[in-house]
Amino acid sequence: MRTAEIKRRFLAHFEQRGHTVVPSAPLPAVHDPNLLFINAGMVQFVPFFLGQRVPAYRRAVSVQKCLRTPDIDEVGKTSRHGTFFQMNGNFSFGDYFKADAILFAWELSTTPVERGGLGLDPERIWATVYLDDDEAIDIWRRTGLPAGRIVRRGKRDNFWSMGIPGPAGPCSELYYDRGPDYGRDGGPEVDEDRYLEFWNLVFMQYEITDVSSKDDFTIVGDLPARNIDTGMGLERIASILQGVDNLYEIDEVRPILNRAAELTGRSYGARSGHAANRSHPDDVRLRVVADHVRTALMVIADGVAPANEGRGYVLRRILRRAVRAMRLLGHDGPALPHLLPVARDCMAPSYPEVAADFGRIADQAYAEEDAFRATLKAGTTILDTAITAARRAGGRRLSGDQAFQLHDTYGFPIDLTLEVAAEHGLTVDQDGFRALMTDQRARAKADARARKTGHADLSAYRDLLAAHGPTDWLAYHSLDTDSRVLALLGPDGQPTPAANAGDIVTALLDRTPFYAESGGQAPDAGTIISAGARAEVIDVQRPITGLIAHRLRVLDGTIAVDDRVHAAVDSDWRIGARQAHSGTHVAHAALRQVLGPTALQSGSYNRPGYLRLDFTWRGALSPVTRSEVEEVANQAIRADLPVTATRMPLAAARQAGALALFGETYDDTVRVVEIGGDFSRELCGGTHVDRSAQISALAITGESSVGTGQRRLEAVTGIEAFRYLARERDLVTRLADQLKSPREELPDKVHALIGRAKSAERRAERLQKLLLQTEAARLVSTAVDVTGFAYAGTVTTDGADPRQLAETIRDRFPSDRPGIAVVASPADNGSRLVIAANTAATARGANAAALIRAAPGGRGGGSPTLAQGTWAGSNPAMVLPAIGTLLADLTN
Repeated sequence: MRTAEIKRRFLAHFEQRGHTVVPSAPLPAVHDPNLLFINAGMVQFVPFFLGQRVPAYRRAVSVQKCLRTPDIDEVGKTSRHGTFFQMNGNFSFGDYFKADAILFAWELSTTPVERGGLGLDPERIWATVYLDDDEAIDIWRRTGLPAGRIVRRGKRDNFWSMGIPGPAGPCSELYYDRGPDYGRDGGPEVDEDRYLEFWNLVFMQYEITDVSSKDDFTIVGDLPARNIDTGMGLERIASILQGVDNLYEIDEVRPILNRAAELTGRSYGARSGHAANRSHPDDVRLRVVADHVRTALMVIADGVAPANEGRGYVLRRILRRAVRAMRLLGHDGPALPHLLPVARDCMAPSYPEVAADFGRIADQAYAEEDAFRATLKAGTTILDTAITAARRAGGRRLSGDQAFQLHDTYGFPIDLTLEVAAEHGLTVDQDGFRALMTDQRARAKADARARKTGHADLSAYRDLLAAHGPTDWLAYHSLDTDSRVLALLGPDGQPTPAANAGDIVTALLDRTPFYAESGGQAPDAGTIISAGARAEVIDVQRPITGLIAHRLRVLDGTIAVDDRVHAAVDSDWRIGARQAHSGTHVAHAALRQVLGPTALQSGSYNRPGYLRLDFTWRGALSPVTRSEVEEVANQAIRADLPVTATRMPLAAARQAGALALFGETYDDTVRVVEIGGDFSRELCGGTHVDRSAQISALAITGESSVGTGQRRLEAVTGIEAFRYLARERDLVTRLADQLKSPREELPDKVHALIGRAKSAERRAERLQKLLLQTEAARLVSTAVDVTGFAYAGTVTTDGADPRQLAETIRDRFPSDRPGIAVVASPADNGSRLVIAANTAATARGANAAALIRAAPGGRGGGSPTLAQGTWAGSNPAMVLPAIGTLLADLTN
């Protein structure tokens, strides 16, 4: 049974039993501060479990895209570890509980294929339950499952949470006996390779905090209602139903593996014995490639671009591991153009968007591979330099610091460092490298722990929502309201009755005209005034759905709970914000008109008068292209197009061609903002002008790269656009006046000036080089003999490079004559010092770095042949005799 068919049957089974089919949320966990990516099927339903939002349905079913990377280094080594996976799940929000959850799972698992089920043999199914969950055991017995195949297990195995503060509860897991070929008899506690878990039924009833590990947390209390959350790993059940040994061999993954094997000339499983235990390095690498290429396809499809931090860094690491694995398998050319289309064909039956959007996905993936191949080339050059220096110094080992720098700064894999070093007869300080990696991971975990407070910190807001209901939000219709203060929260997030002048507090009002930061739009600014107080609004957020929280700085007086206040948005601020947000839509539409439909927005930010728009594109925009985009945008502004906002079902919005922002999760009913109908149609919750002419003008101020395949356009609108253009005009006027040239001739005039300046620089460099050679020859000819060393020392004050002069003197000594060159020059708080020694000098025991450190007050370092540093004395000439004395002592 193909994976897409398993997915269809799962959804149909629960839809027939009253569940609403909910689409998968995008992989980026944009609404959860604790997660980079959604890592479990229930993540998008967490607000329902916690009572933060009221669902429109009591029962739901979904197949959620998930991504887990903590064990990325284990991918390919076992049959269990993968990065991207899909989680079938059925959910109850205060509706049914254990009995129905267990019976629904049993029915789907054991119903014959011809009757719409999965057709698993009931005699091979086992169940585990939490230690004291006698109720679950009784329900399992009613299905006909014998007591001998029901196992009690502890908190580590049968108590589920997301690993962060939030909902949790005991669980019951289903296992399938794959037979004696896969391991020992005796059930899941004996062998979890033979007995493969394929479904976890979580009885969600608690809220937890202070999470340190799977079995170390604090139960805060009961959830508002008892819920059901289940997870059936789609890849797990597919491997069982397709009769293959692991997730890498199912229909959505194996074709990628096969193509990688074909490209590299390797044969999967040929040298590993039983398929369940394939551990040959070639097999591991082929599995890494198959997993990572599929994962990259799905991550890029959901709007993530390679980057140096956050989600983009995870994607970058996954892509580079795949490319690296192909290299180790013997494929040195580009690999992704051969592999990514195979992944597309595997996943398109379940996710048609990966085929529809493949041009954009491929552009980003291929650009990242090209960049990494360049990184490998550059890293190899850096590594070769380090190896040469180590061998010249007589060393046989590269330090852990060098290996870590190559890995952390340049993205150069440690295994490649080990491989290249070994080819040159050197080892690498792996212990030092691992220590630095451990320190880095510890810091990352500490940062992650510091972020794991998102759900726990919202309890005060949940209480307020339950007590007062949602905020009457009037931002689309009003700039001011007469309101009442429902609550004040102090800096610690706890309620406070009042706030005085100088205090910063968070205020909840019964109604508000303030726009809360969302969708890339900055929050409104303004004031809240009562009979006895005045406060400045410095931030507006939406901590949970339904509530608007105003961060205030009390300017004077005392503001208290139950005060009647006048809330007023700064009208100039709102005008600028509306111009910038509508300008963002216009700029996006102009980009797509000039560049084509693959130039899709992947992120944005706007504040009054300013907009920033990230979009997918390879390569910088030419000045001509930028001008075309600006021209299209301003033509749309000049056309005074109508701007409308309409609420409609999500399906209808998509059918109408409304563009959605990558990574965002949308409700079933959405707000569609249109500018001139087909010119721009996007899902958006921001504030906008009424007609495009109200934007006034749009001026592009910059365009740059923010990652592989990602560009950033910056622009100003309204009065800020006019101010920017006025500054540009003034700049051109001043240049024209200074150069005494008409404006239209300025480019040619500046080009000619630059050409003459470069020519003068080249002549100066040639003269400087000639002077340097002449001075070096003079110093060599007048070098003094110090116990067999030719010693030439000088002080430079004419701007000559001391290092270049020292090296030139050294290189002009006869090769059979031990020569030492010392060049000193004035510097802040002392003197700069450079010492160079030729090969004959080092053979006699001279060491440039040691001479610098031995000089009175000398500091610095380098190699035996070249070192530089500082000397504490203010007169550079005074160090020259001291170095001569050190040379004399060297041979005594």
